Amino acid sequence: MPRFDESFSPTVRTHVVLLTIARTTANASYRFAPPFLATIARGFDISISQMGIALTVSELTGLASPLIGQRVDTITRRQAMRMSLVGVGFGTILAAAAPNLAVFTIALILLGGSKVGFDVALSAWIADHVPWNKRSAVVGFTEISWALGMLVGVSSLGLITAATNWRWSYALGAVAVMTFAWLVSNRLPTTDDVSHHHDETRTGEHGVLLPGSWLAITSCFTLMGAIQCIFVTFGPFLEDTFGFSEAGLAAMGFSLGLAELLSATSSARFTDSWGKQRSVAIGAAVMVPAALVIAGLGDRLVPALVGLMLVILGFEFAIVSLLPIGTQLVPGSRGRGMGLLLGAGTLGRAAVSIAATRLYDNHGVEPAAVGSALLATATALLIVNHARINHGTRS
Repeated sequence: MPRFDESFSPTVRTHVVLLTIARTTANASYRFAPPFLATIARGFDISISQMGIALTVSELTGLASPLIGQRVDTITRRQAMRMSLVGVGFGTILAAAAPNLAVFTIALILLGGSKVGFDVALSAWIADHVPWNKRSAVVGFTEISWALGMLVGVSSLGLITAATNWRWSYALGAVAVMTFAWLVSNRLPTTDDVSHHHDETRTGEHGVLLPGSWLAITSCFTLMGAIQCIFVTFGPFLEDTFGFSEAGLAAMGFSLGLAELLSATSSARFTDSWGKQRSVAIGAAVMVPAALVIAGLGDRLVPALVGLMLVILGFEFAIVSLLPIGTQLVPGSRGRGMGLLLGAGTLGRAAVSIAATRLYDNHGVEPAAVGSALLATATALLIVNHARINHGTRS
């Protein structure tokens, strides 16, 4: 992990750990549903494919990400992060109390949209205070919250689910998120102490996408679609094929969290020196053979788990490397650029959720795994072309 010495601003050194833990609690609530899709579906007495529709509808929240990004640019980062965490908390409470699938879907929409708001605000906050050539170190550090959300958060919530039920897991997740909403609101400065207003690596017209930006945005769509193919099917797959229980899924979530943590820390260490676009391509390239292993050897536990781990490793390295690029896409509007990138990503997840879960119901995990490999291949091609066209965001 990077050491945040005096070359980083005092604001970063003081608050980055708090913001990372706060994001961990939000990620735990957000990430809880997919691994326990079958468990929640049984609670509502519905099929996996019906739950897939609910996930897809909630993922369409990503269409609002550019608007959320524009809103983030008009208020302080502290206000944006506080409002977003409160929204995540209310969405999680509603999920815990949902009497039916319709209300549960609304809860996921609120939860997902609010988490997008926090992610955009945090990324903009990092871009405000950290120069480009050091930015992946800080992004990689905060992105351990994604891994810890699975490693600690979802694993713990899974054990609570095994002992009680999934509703109690959501309720405890809401308590954690609301606690950190209060801490963030009270500890962050009331005004932004911005150190790097205009450190864009390439000049461009204010508020206008840089050349090639749509390639980076589309690569986020395909990358998120690639991981969603695996993520919405691996829980039911492990239950149906190998008889995993809720406790077993919690243990699996812990293992996946370790893989994500390794990738996030690796990105924090290497991405700035390797180049951000090149690092995205490397991560996506790792996903391709790993997904094909799942497709070809999915009926054997060890190869299936190895393939799953490598898919997670490749994805996490790629997405952490991609995120800093988002704040550079629109000169003078970090929030809008990040919103466009994250919006494409959430739309990518939404685009495959119904198809992947329906294919799983009808044909098993193999078609979804092949789809993941194809989308990861597209990601690598897109980001390589982005690096070629847009030399301003160093390859």
